[in-house]
Amino acid sequence: MKWVTIRRFSELSGYSAEAVRSKIKKGVWKYKVHFRKAPDGRVLINIEEIEKWVESIPV
Repeated sequence: MKWVTIRRFSELSGYSAEAVRSKIKKGVWKYKVHFRKAPDGRVLINIEEIEKWVESIPV
């Protein structure tokens, strides 16, 4: 599945829901790339794009 809720993303990644919301609020993750709002208003996280973001960080 490409898009998951913040809760599910937290379970899979180890990032807390608070950390996810902080990245969204600070603009670290981009709207319609890393996250978006579903028609019902829930925030969904794009797992594929977050993996690319993680891999882009220099070691």
